[in-house]
Amino acid sequence: MTAVNEREIPTVGVYLHVPFCERICPYCDFPVVAARVLGRAAEERYVAALQAELAHRQAAFAGRKLATIYLGGGTPSLLSPDSVSRLIDGVRAAFAGEPAEVTLEANPSTTERERLAGFRAAGVTRLSLGVQSFDDDTLRRLGRAHRAAESRAFIEAARGAGFSNLSLDLIFAAPGQDLERVRRDAEAALACRPEHLSAYALTLEPGTPFARAVAADKLALPEDDSAADMMLALGRAFEAEGFERYEVSSWARPGRAAVHNRRYWQRRPVLGLGVGAHSHEPARVHEPYGARSANERALPAYLARIEARSCEPPEREVLSEATARSEAVFLALRTREGLDASAFAAEFGAPPRGLFAGAIDDGIAAGQLSEDARGNLALTQAGWLFADAVAARFM
Repeated sequence: MTAVNEREIPTVGVYLHVPFCERICPYCDFPVVAARVLGRAAEERYVAALQAELAHRQAAFAGRKLATIYLGGGTPSLLSPDSVSRLIDGVRAAFAGEPAEVTLEANPSTTERERLAGFRAAGVTRLSLGVQSFDDDTLRRLGRAHRAAESRAFIEAARGAGFSNLSLDLIFAAPGQDLERVRRDAEAALACRPEHLSAYALTLEPGTPFARAVAADKLALPEDDSAADMMLALGRAFEAEGFERYEVSSWARPGRAAVHNRRYWQRRPVLGLGVGAHSHEPARVHEPYGARSANERALPAYLARIEARSCEPPEREVLSEATARSEAVFLALRTREGLDASAFAAEFGAPPRGLFAGAIDDGIAAGQLSEDARGNLALTQAGWLFADAVAARFM
């Protein structure tokens, strides 16, 4: 189901962006800053800014029960357990309800590994680990700071610290990567027995070192057909071990799908705090489809604004009906369930075919989209490989 009746489920997920990274990867376009050693003063200043923004912004989501907390980045595990505890406690105090999931993103460094027990005591219930690959050559080419042995040690330490919900991120179609390396990555990831797996094709973001290197013919990436073969190989390996693909890039064991991430695909409210964070604001009388807001991507500008007690996001877009219905389609099509035609019609006054007949027919003709007798839409097996192209038809 793509639309959520907010009168029945008045909830909020809270995302806190922590921009600090030990190093900035050459493919990364996230709002991050290099901080090999995060000083206490810098950490305290940023945590205070997040707390101040929360205190102001919670009013826009008042009356909603807390569903999830997600600390992302960047590398939020560079924060001390005490800082993580204060942030989680602050969010819990701002909203009623017990979160179903409290996720912390982490990289497999020794420093972060030593903090795992502290993070667990702080209230973190789920770890999302940026492994990216279990092949050291691939990790070097990606500019990653860690090696495969550190990932395995981190996972072992996480289990020892009591974490029973662990997600691993992999990258495929990386420089120098071939199908056999990807298959070995899948085997290595599965051997770690995680509850959740995500796999993302390396994409070239404008302005990144990788994008400049490819433009200058100094870096070669696998061809599109090879990347498609890699995605198919990963999916087959994961699904053979009981993982279910519930979203274009995500697989989970039964009952272990990422609760917070699903909020975005289901268009549920999310309060985003911190540098570059985006919020999906709930509907109001004069904003029947809600609004999107975003913070600036530069850390100095964000801190200056918050410390000047100006806590409203500098960017805000009230969603039009046309934008909302397009997003309702392409976000739902990212998921295994697809688009529920009756729910769509209840929200927008017409079934998907009544508004997007041409796009639907094109997707079906391309073998990328299926439509059942009730008008429900879903990606086909081939459609998983071209999800972005299918989505573009509905924009």
